[in-house]
Amino acid sequence: MMFKEAVCFDDVLLKPQKSNINSRKEIDISCILDSTGKRSFRLPVISSPMDTVTESTMAITMIKSGGLGIVHRYNSIEEQCSVVHNIAAELEEASSSGINNISAAVGVGPDFLQRSRALVSSGVKILCIDVAHGHHSLVERALKSAKDNFSSGITLIAGNVATPEGYVDLSSWGADAVRVGIGGGSICSTRIQTGHGVPTLQSVFDCRDAGDAAIIADGGIKNAGDVVKSLAAGADMVMLGSMLAGTRESPGEIYSSTENKHYKIYRGMASPEAQIAWRGEARSLEGVSTTIPYKGSVEEILSNLHRNIKSGLSYSGARNLSELRARAVFIRQTSSGLGESKTHILAK
Repeated sequence: MMFKEAVCFDDVLLKPQKSNINSRKEIDISCILDSTGKRSFRLPVISSPMDTVTESTMAITMIKSGGLGIVHRYNSIEEQCSVVHNIAAELEEASSSGINNISAAVGVGPDFLQRSRALVSSGVKILCIDVAHGHHSLVERALKSAKDNFSSGITLIAGNVATPEGYVDLSSWGADAVRVGIGGGSICSTRIQTGHGVPTLQSVFDCRDAGDAAIIADGGIKNAGDVVKSLAAGADMVMLGSMLAGTRESPGEIYSSTENKHYKIYRGMASPEAQIAWRGEARSLEGVSTTIPYKGSVEEILSNLHRNIKSGLSYSGARNLSELRARAVFIRQTSSGLGESKTHILAK
């Protein structure tokens, strides 16, 4: 049996190249999520549709910051639509432009069409078919149903997939954008529990030339450098969970420890805790629940991402994401190289 080697984010670096960029102001990191160009974003970042990441406050902040927030689906149809109404009311007061980028997730169960119709009626313009294993006949059915029941004004995101075959199929079934990555999330245990998965960066490399749908790199992204690597490898946007969790804008209470430290809960949607909370039982064991330090406002995190992604492009001499993909040169690094890449004085 032949084995193909797969690379992770920490296995590679981007090789610095000659640049004539004098200021980050010359760099444009805007992106388009669909072939028509009607879904454009100033920041290529999406907050994950998880119940400890994205509800109304996070979605509004993401949209105002130039990115996208996808409202999670782990509640009743009425509750999810109420969240969407809250987003629409605030965006109408602030800026009508954000209304076009209201997004929410749906599953592929019996209530798929009912939930989707209710969300679209509430103001959703981007539907995300949110399934752990997206290369599946149920996703095919959901995408084709969405195409039959909604106008071309509704953008469809689907996933997750890990292979070019999955990416091509979802694209042909009607997805405008595909979430690429299985098992890489910091609170995901799919690879351990099932033995299946592909490193997210490798999946992006494999899918980038296979089809026309936008690619959303999803899973395993730990820092701005990983975001830049994802975009250079071929992703149009990235989806973040842990980097945005634990913030003021993420759902959930702020707790205090006996040492007067503050924290919030962050959990995978396949964790027993999350499943019991939203459907009363745990049907799989492919995620964990944990606590993470409270980080304050997500706006600072997004501002730093915006700044550091631009810096990343400048090191490749690229003024936009298209130039980055064309100019990017990846090199492998050893484990010693990874150690050298980190702020290793802190390890002494």
